[in-house]
Amino acid sequence: MSKTDLLSLTKEELITFMESIGEKKFRAMQIFQWLHKRVKSFEDMSNLSKNLRQKLSDNAYISQVEIAQKLVSKIDGTTKYLFSLQDDHIIEGVVMKYKHGNTACISSQVGCAMGCTFCASTIKGLERNLRAGEMLAQIFAMEEDFGERISNIVLMGSGEPLHNYKEVINFLRVVNDEDGINIGNRHITLSTCGLVPEIRALADLKIPINLAISLHAPNDEIRRQTMPIAKKYSLDELIDSCRYYLQQTNRRITFEYALIRGVNDGEKEAMELSKLLKGLLCHVNLIPVNEVDERFYRKSHQDQIKAFENILKKNGIEVTVRREMGADINAACGQLRNRHLTGLGK
Repeated sequence: MSKTDLLSLTKEELITFMESIGEKKFRAMQIFQWLHKRVKSFEDMSNLSKNLRQKLSDNAYISQVEIAQKLVSKIDGTTKYLFSLQDDHIIEGVVMKYKHGNTACISSQVGCAMGCTFCASTIKGLERNLRAGEMLAQIFAMEEDFGERISNIVLMGSGEPLHNYKEVINFLRVVNDEDGINIGNRHITLSTCGLVPEIRALADLKIPINLAISLHAPNDEIRRQTMPIAKKYSLDELIDSCRYYLQQTNRRITFEYALIRGVNDGEKEAMELSKLLKGLLCHVNLIPVNEVDERFYRKSHQDQIKAFENILKKNGIEVTVRREMGADINAACGQLRNRHLTGLGK
């Protein structure tokens, strides 16, 4: 019988697990508290009997990650991590320093299956999903190394969060638990490339997180060139799911739009995007595309970015241009991991 990762369990699931091994419900609360005090061994749970600690060791384990590599920006303190998992897979995470606190960007999968042509994370495909505990362990490792509290989380690292729906929802519930690290839902952002059924399912849960949609195109033709998911779900279907999300949650949606020189950054595309998003409670985040070694896309020129921004503003669309963080340690999402796996990051 395979062992259970206790760090991945909500309190309710932990109660069920404890009952399944013949223990009382109240033990679950004790163990939950120990887990979120960052203990790494059942032997450290000092108020549990030796027999119970042995039973836990026989039936369960605690997810952990180790820092394999770390880069720190001398410009703004942004810190990029390569984490090694217990099965030796490698994932990425980033901590960004802001006036309002520290934001952690974490991974939800090892690799990615979505195949977006401007992204380095998907180059080697999907290797496996992360468990909720492995997502939480990234936060723990960041806080321990950084020496400061993480106050905001973005699920924008390697992987498509909604492609790992069950574990991501568990992560959201565990990280928000008042007996855990208690990060408020409004301080958590989930970014998806547009899995329509899962957006609707997330809407039905009414968890008041921030939803970000990786849009990157104002029409199906361009989106299908750059994002394979667009061949499965049209822009009309995606926007309809966004309207449903807004109806269910009344939470503003952010649309991420990577500006790619000569592909999606013209006046025509800006007007199309304005028309597509008109009337939605939304915000557009313009992102000069990351120039990935294995890809051929290039950033739009600054004057083109400004012109695109101005067209959206004139059409009543709330818009900002993302500030580049950690410019001196620049590596696109997935790029640091790829270099490590090919031996270039050592």
